[in-house]
Amino acid sequence: MASKLFTHFQLGPIDLSNRIVVSPMCQYMAEEGRANDWHLMHYGNLSIGAGGLLIFEATHISAQGRISHGCLGLYDEETERALERVVTFCRVHGQSKLGIQLAHAGRKGSAKTPMMGGAALQAGESPWETIAPSALAFTDGWHVPKMMETDDLARVKTEFVEAAKRAVNLGFDVIEIHAAHGYLLNQFTSPLSNQRTDAYGGSNLSNRLKYPLEVFDAVKSVVPDHVAVGARISGSDWVEDGLNPEEMIVFAKELQIRGCDFVDVTSGQLDSRQQIEFAPGFNLPFSKRVKSDTTMAAMGVGMITTPAQAEEAITSGAADLVAIARAAMDDPRWSWRAAQELGVDISYAPNYQRCHPSVWKR
Repeated sequence: MASKLFTHFQLGPIDLSNRIVVSPMCQYMAEEGRANDWHLMHYGNLSIGAGGLLIFEATHISAQGRISHGCLGLYDEETERALERVVTFCRVHGQSKLGIQLAHAGRKGSAKTPMMGGAALQAGESPWETIAPSALAFTDGWHVPKMMETDDLARVKTEFVEAAKRAVNLGFDVIEIHAAHGYLLNQFTSPLSNQRTDAYGGSNLSNRLKYPLEVFDAVKSVVPDHVAVGARISGSDWVEDGLNPEEMIVFAKELQIRGCDFVDVTSGQLDSRQQIEFAPGFNLPFSKRVKSDTTMAAMGVGMITTPAQAEEAITSGAADLVAIARAAMDDPRWSWRAAQELGVDISYAPNYQRCHPSVWKR
């Protein structure tokens, strides 16, 4: 049986050579938001043979919006210029289409990197003020964020728009707005983190979705038609009375109405009380629900590590695209290995044609 994982897929205006996506993975290696040699190595390597679409890590729309001091940004000429070098290399030498995830950490910002323990920055570690829908800390020992006021809402929306314009200037094929993993836009959608009493919050789901949808609309309005625009959304907070799959579907349908090309469906990381039963493909029921309830492309994520798992996710109808994270970091030629295992003949980057199995493996 022919592999469906290696069939072309039309993601909005973008034709992908296969259904394999390299998922955004924070590297925590930037210098004041600027990409450097690490990113050149990392993304250049992945662009050669990891998947049909390579989505750059959570790239923050402001210095205040970063998770840590080491997070990548796209908020001024210096950060744009530094990232241009990386994008150019991937374009010249790689094979993947290129995407970027635009993000704001909200109350989960001003933190140490995971390699340093991931806790909130303390005095003497150059912390900064964080903002959020409500003045509720992420967990014990974390900063209490400032509740966003009208001018904060307007400013952050503008920052998303300006970052999207910079992403278009850099030539990205795909822009993904991060509204999951407990970061700012996810903080608006969840009743656990959004306890506002105005039009942007509270028990009313439409109020909680209002700001993320406004951000999406603003970004979509400045992105040309040849660039795909999507969102990473959460299927569940995995906490009682938190965001649930039914609310996720409402969000997905509202995004579709607004011209969203795809959703990348993940879950959790909003509340430290979460109870997740981690297992291969644990988020796939969420992407399958999106496929059944909308006509948008649905990207499946979550501990998908082997070619067989990825193939099954596509053939079973659980997802249109499969996003690979740690497995791609472990093997930047993941798609090559998958093709060999699934019996598919694929092309390699020109300078690597000499290592194609047909050339030297007899």
